[in-house]
Amino acid sequence: MTTTDPESTGRTGLFRGLDLRAILLEGRAFLALIVIFAIFSILAPASFPTVSNVIVMCEQVSVYALLSIGMLMVILNGGIDLSVGSTLGLTGMVAGLLMHGVKAFGATLYPAVWVVVIISVAVGALIGYVNGLLVARLKVAPFVATLGMLYVVRGLAELSTNGLTVNGLDGDPALGNTGFDWLGFNSLLGIPTGVYVLVVVAVLASLLLNRSVYGRWLYASGGNERAAELSGVPVRRVKIRAYVISGVCAAIAGVILTSELTSAGPTQGTSYELTAIAAVVIGGAALTGGRGTIRGTLLGAFVIGFLAAGLTIVGVSSYVQTVFTGAVIVLAVLLNAIQYRGRRKAAGTAATPPPPASPKAAKAEQEQSAFEKTAG
Repeated sequence: MTTTDPESTGRTGLFRGLDLRAILLEGRAFLALIVIFAIFSILAPASFPTVSNVIVMCEQVSVYALLSIGMLMVILNGGIDLSVGSTLGLTGMVAGLLMHGVKAFGATLYPAVWVVVIISVAVGALIGYVNGLLVARLKVAPFVATLGMLYVVRGLAELSTNGLTVNGLDGDPALGNTGFDWLGFNSLLGIPTGVYVLVVVAVLASLLLNRSVYGRWLYASGGNERAAELSGVPVRRVKIRAYVISGVCAAIAGVILTSELTSAGPTQGTSYELTAIAAVVIGGAALTGGRGTIRGTLLGAFVIGFLAAGLTIVGVSSYVQTVFTGAVIVLAVLLNAIQYRGRRKAAGTAATPPPPASPKAAKAEQEQSAFEKTAG
């Protein structure tokens, strides 16, 4: 009989069965957020940990987080969407231009705010649909397809006003198009409206991934597309819908950001796609697809947002901030590689069959079996 010494495993009493390494890897985004908040609270105790500053940081993070949720959907499917920043800029321009009125039949029409939001989100969904068609139907590499759309969409945003910014989006009560600022600029119970929008989108996305057939299909096709297809999963439709969701999330972020700034500029959202990818990676998602959660992605977005805000408050230059952000991303990718490499090794070990018996042992086993049958 073999006995195991608890001290040899490093786990005794209440800690038996706990893997500290796995806990640190799984919860690294949450731990990083705590460390960042603690450090900057010590460096800037009079400004960083205040309630008003935390609310402002949450408002800023909401835009990144919305983009990151859409990006997670695409990455879970094993793809990438580099056009989300440009989609944010174009949908913001669409909202701004609609708020200024649309000329039709010799008159200027001023649509209501809800109509502006629906049209802007529809534009984002259309961009995502085009991305999905390029990737799923025409078999264009996701990186190439979305990189091309990045330039196309950004060019359309600049062409819409020849590079000019659309200001004055407060609306006019006489025209019936007021209330646009409520989407991101104003607050309810002291919390910005954009944060409420983020919570609603995050809850819906979480339910979609964890409580729907589409969520199971998305994880399956991202983990092994060929096996999912052989199992009856409509991988093309799943892929197209993932890009549509990404476009919708980018459009919502564009409307929120435009409302926060009360202006729309064609360069809004530049390089935001990199921030979204970074948040997804920091949150523990695998860039190869099939692994990732909404919770982790939100934590990743808050890590980036709080880090940038803290560095700004303590007076660190924007160039050094870029270095810090890049280092965090590299570290997150490294930890992801360590985490998933360990899982692959464990799976491989579990699936390894026992070694074949030696010829002598096999012969003895056959003789023993024959003797038992004769005796029986």
